Amino acid sequence: MFQAFYDTMISQDRWVLIAKGLGTTLLIAVCAIIIGTVLGCIFALMKISKNKLLNAIASVYTTVLRGIPLATQLMIFYFVIFAPLGLNRLLVAILAYGINSGAYCTEIFRAGIQGIELGQTEAGRSLGLSKNQTLFKIILPQAAKAVMPTYTSEFIVLIKETSVASFIAVTDLTKSGDMIRNATYNAWIPLLTCAAIYLVLTLGLTKLFGTLEKKMSKGDKK
Repeated sequence: MFQAFYDTMISQDRWVLIAKGLGTTLLIAVCAIIIGTVLGCIFALMKISKNKLLNAIASVYTTVLRGIPLATQLMIFYFVIFAPLGLNRLLVAILAYGINSGAYCTEIFRAGIQGIELGQTEAGRSLGLSKNQTLFKIILPQAAKAVMPTYTSEFIVLIKETSVASFIAVTDLTKSGDMIRNATYNAWIPLLTCAAIYLVLTLGLTKLFGTLEKKMSKGDKK
């Protein structure tokens, strides 16, 4: 077994391909969650707005992006929307994943904001704070803590969903494993290696975010 692993992954430095694929996967996920967070904040505020036009735009955005499979969205972005611009595949993947993540972050943030008791808003206004000051100084900090578990889960899911980036020939972790499989005619070693890396990533991040949430909870109790 060790000899097979050595011949497949080590002897001709094919592990470098796995390392580069992992780097691409993490780059897409991190950049996408940043874009998704920014878009999520903007569209969440639009969705809770009393302005019907802004509310409608945000509703269409979340409905469309959450209703179409990610792989289909990725190919639409690459072959239809960005094809005339000749953008790099990796950049298209980052934008596609970021815009898709933004739709889910919108609902996460909206639920968090609307989950805060109305009394918090009334208390802020009674202290002389304006509507915006109440939102940004009282409501949003509490909502951020409330949505943290769901938000971190979105990031973990996003890492796993990067596996479909190969649909537009982006060499992510899954694609790297598949390339090694094609080169060596050995499927189980490269693919199980990729699966193990995904598992370590998700378990590690789950543990890390769980520790962070516990620290935030302890801070609230003090």
